This record gives sequence, structure tokens and C-alpha cells, in this order.
Amino acid sequence: MAITASMVKELREQTGAGMMDAKKALTETDGDMDAAVDWLRTKGLAKAAKKSGRTAAEGLVAVAVRDGRGVAVEVNSETDFVSRNAEFQALVSRIATAALDAHSLEQLKTTEVDGKPAETLITDAIAKIGENMTLRRMAAIEGEQVVTYVHNAAAEGMGKIGVLVAMTGGDASFGKQVAMHIAAASPSALGEGDLDPALVEKEKQVQMDIARESGKPEAVIEKMIEGRMKKFMAESTLMGQAFVINPDVTVAQAAADAGATITGFVRLVVGEGIEKVEEDFAAEVAKVGKA
Repeated sequence: MAITASMVKELREQTGAGMMDAKKALTETDGDMDAAVDWLRTKGLAKAAKKSGRTAAEGLVAVAVRDGRGVAVEVNSETDFVSRNAEFQALVSRIATAALDAHSLEQLKTTEVDGKPAETLITDAIAKIGENMTLRRMAAIEGEQVVTYVHNAAAEGMGKIGVLVAMTGGDASFGKQVAMHIAAASPSALGEGDLDPALVEKEKQVQMDIARESGKPEAVIEKMIEGRMKKFMAESTLMGQAFVINPDVTVAQAAADAGATITGFVRLVVGEGIEKVEEDFAAEVAKVGKA
């Protein structure tokens, strides 16, 4: 029986198995969907589906650089314990290296790593380790030189926060200082012109509402807003922030002193933006007891 793409898709949705595993299961069972599900279960490949609904907000961010291109990749797990697992770390490292040849997250998911698509490797790891995992984000940057930094490193090139800095001039030592600054200060953009206009307008409206509560004349309020927005711009942009290594100067001034021009940056934090479900274990036990 001919195995179609729609059959493979249906089986993947039912079981959470990887594309190649789903296709093999259908081939082995001559297209019998129920038999293919059983085949995957016997191989330990279908149990990944049971994990897929669980929140994966832990994990690691890994960074890699080659020939002026840097990438940061986030792979999530359910528990921090798994992020300390050497096998999981090796998987994340291989995926980060593969990301150097990918130009989007979707492309990375289909990029072959050790002979399998990266997404399939994740599914295999779910079945083996027993936790839900996701290949969640990828970010890339290019420059004359790209410097990396990982905070709370779990292994070489991976940790809880991954930073990439692209720049011309300067040296790697200064680049690492800037990367450490970004990890700590979390700038929203490189410069004022890179800030999201909606974010700037929202902040301006908030500050106007606060200022008008003072009951001062509009002319005074306008001066207050001007000063507050100038401070907001400085605190929100990398170039305007006080350099953590030397707070007496801005990052822009520090870069000028180092003969460097910072052209871009990436900052990824594990689990950022994922809503974690906090479970009340005692309440759950009590609920089960009453059932």
C-alpha cells in the first residue's frame, strides 16, 4: 500500500512520533493506522505524545559561532534536572551547531543532525528521557566578529541566558564585557531608533497620566514628560545604558573608547514568556482522596 504524506501526518498527530518513525511504522504495517500506533508503542516512540501537553519551561540556551555568524538556540524541558543531564546537553549542543546552517526555526527543525531531522531527535529524546521537550526558539546574528556569553553555564556554550554580540573593531575581551552587560541589564533595543514605536508611545501615555495627577500646568507637564522619556530611552537601549563594568560611562561611550562599533545583539532566556502552571500538590492529593 502506498504511504501518503497525509497518513504520516495523521499518525504523527496521534502519537507525537517523528516523521521518519511514523513513515516507517506505516510501511511496516502496510498502512494500517491502528497497527502502526501499536508498532510505535512497542518501539517506545509513541509515549512522547503523552508528554506533549505538559509545560516545558526549563532547559538550556546554547550558543555557537562560525565565520562571523552566531546563533542562539533554546531547547526546553519540564525540569531543571534534565538540563543537567549530559545526554540532553549533548543533544542541545549538536542542534546549536546545526543551527549555523539554518536560517529559521522551521528550517532548523528539518535540518539533519546525526542523520535525523532535529525535530525527530527531540521526539526520540522525549521517549527516552521521559519528559516533554521543545525546540522553541532560534536567533541569529552576523558581524565582523560575534562574541558569545552564557550565564549560569551548565556546560560549555550553554546555560540559562545566552547572549550574542556583533561588532566591528574592538576585541573579544570588550565584546564579552558587553555581552555580560546585556545578560544583566536586558536592553530592549540597540539604540533609540530600534525601539518599538508602540512601546515608546505606551510609556509616554503612562508618564503623561502620572504627570497630570500632579495637577501642574501643561507647560510644566511637557517638560516633565520630556525628561522622563529621555530617561526611559536611555534605560531601555543598550547604547544609552550605564555600562555595568564602569557605570560612570554609557555603553556607547565605552564602545567608542574601545574602538568598537556594536552592530547588534541577541539575548535569549530559558523559559522567557512561558506561563508556568504552579501545581498545589497537597490539594491534588486531597482531590484524589475524595474521588
